[in-house]
Amino acid sequence: MADDLRTRFNAALKESMLAKDAAKTSTMRMILAKLKDVDIAARPSGVDKVPEEQIVAMLRSMQKSRRESVDLYRQGGREELAAKEEAEIAVIEGFLPQQMDEAAIAAAVDAAIAETGATSVKDMGKVMGVLRKHGGALDMAKANPLVKAKLGG
Repeated sequence: MADDLRTRFNAALKESMLAKDAAKTSTMRMILAKLKDVDIAARPSGVDKVPEEQIVAMLRSMQKSRRESVDLYRQGGREELAAKEEAEIAVIEGFLPQQMDEAAIAAAVDAAIAETGATSVKDMGKVMGVLRKHGGALDMAKANPLVKAKLGG
């Protein structure tokens, strides 16, 4: 399945090059370069190509750093750079799985608490482990405070 995302990256790069979309081409090249770096970093552990979960994590990391850059550029009055970063975010988000909304996250947290029988904050690790099965669709940063609140933390 990791090849599925890799194939989509290469197809999007070719498509953007044919359309002469310089901004998208630049972003796709950046994504592919970062993926190559991640693959190379994983080689010592015997992995030739990282799995799709790691590719999604890489994309989320790229998205997060660009969001931070947008905030900093706006604070510095650099709207043109903020707009460039937002365009990159839009391209990156096109490859990320659809995120759960707040209600779906709350339902998943309730189900995970029920499944693990968690009763206190000490059981938080078990609940978070169960929530990982949702993969990229569930934003763990949003789920964490919700789990903590429901377990009385």
